[in-house]
Amino acid sequence: MAKSVTVRRCVFWGSLGALAWTHVGYPLAAAALARMRRREVRRADVTPHVTVIVPAHDEEGMIGRRLENLLALDYPADALKIVVASDASQDATDRIVEGFAAADARVRLLRCPRAGKVAALNRAVQGSAGEVIAFSDANTTWACDALSKLVRSFDDPAVGYVCGRLELEPSGGTNREGAYWRYELWVRDQESALGSITGGNGAIYAVRRENYVEDRFGHDLGFPHRMVKLGRRAVYDRDAVAYEKPSRDLDDEYRRKVRMFVWDWQHLFEGRMLEGVGPLYASQVVSHRLLRYSSGLLHVLLLGSSIALVRSGPFYRTAVAAQLAAGALAETGRRRLSAPGASLAYYYVFVTWATVVALARYLRHGVSPVW
Repeated sequence: MAKSVTVRRCVFWGSLGALAWTHVGYPLAAAALARMRRREVRRADVTPHVTVIVPAHDEEGMIGRRLENLLALDYPADALKIVVASDASQDATDRIVEGFAAADARVRLLRCPRAGKVAALNRAVQGSAGEVIAFSDANTTWACDALSKLVRSFDDPAVGYVCGRLELEPSGGTNREGAYWRYELWVRDQESALGSITGGNGAIYAVRRENYVEDRFGHDLGFPHRMVKLGRRAVYDRDAVAYEKPSRDLDDEYRRKVRMFVWDWQHLFEGRMLEGVGPLYASQVVSHRLLRYSSGLLHVLLLGSSIALVRSGPFYRTAVAAQLAAGALAETGRRRLSAPGASLAYYYVFVTWATVVALARYLRHGVSPVW
């Protein structure tokens, strides 16, 4: 009996400690360490030849605006090429891109067989030129100086990958991703100051052509740790700004999160992210990625162990009550009732649960290359 209680307490304190570390302890520790041993990035107003690649599948409603935005960037015209990698689009996407290509030689359409985003990106890189390859999504808008800011870090020979700052515009619905995203960007800033970030985003990033690595994984988690393995840095530049409007409502956002987390679990299980990166970066990956994506499982363990220990003292009864109260606050948010912090609590709960659903989907079905 005493042994089983000890096991339950270990599960309780282990899950609670892991949650506290990944959400609070690690960000604060990274910030403190960055202040003590900050690694600056040498930046200069360089203008290397850049190819911007935009993957697209049935994007007729936005691909025209995307190309207009890229063609209007404050960047030398003779140093910029734009490739739209159409992943077997069935709508008017290809026709729209061809119209832009006929009017401006900087634009090119690359038709790809339906094989998914990563395959389309690999094909586009193979068939393009440029010292630097930049990437963006079809639903993104870049600030006029975004590309100039993005490439300036490549003046530093240690830098192989740069990720810009994605600003989420108001969704106009129930989605509260913006609050979490601001927190995530702050953590990313601390990681960059330490040496390298552990994850990027598909809206705005760039890599030296010589450091581009083809694989079946996505770029957001794949590229940063691959740069570290190559002896390069993967850095964040908050001044290179892109804009997107997130999913309007949480139901749509939940489905998107599950789809994304399936890919993230593949990285964690198959990507060998901890090999050859050194102890500091490995600890960052564990703290920011492995434990963060395990939050759903950790919460299940925390609640289960709390209930199992409810007769062991008032502390554990309080722990159960606190978790039930948090769940009730999230339910208030789900029902769109007015209460301080309710919508944010609901956002946290559904994102955390999405990690569990995505893990189950990955273990049962693997990863589909087609998003």
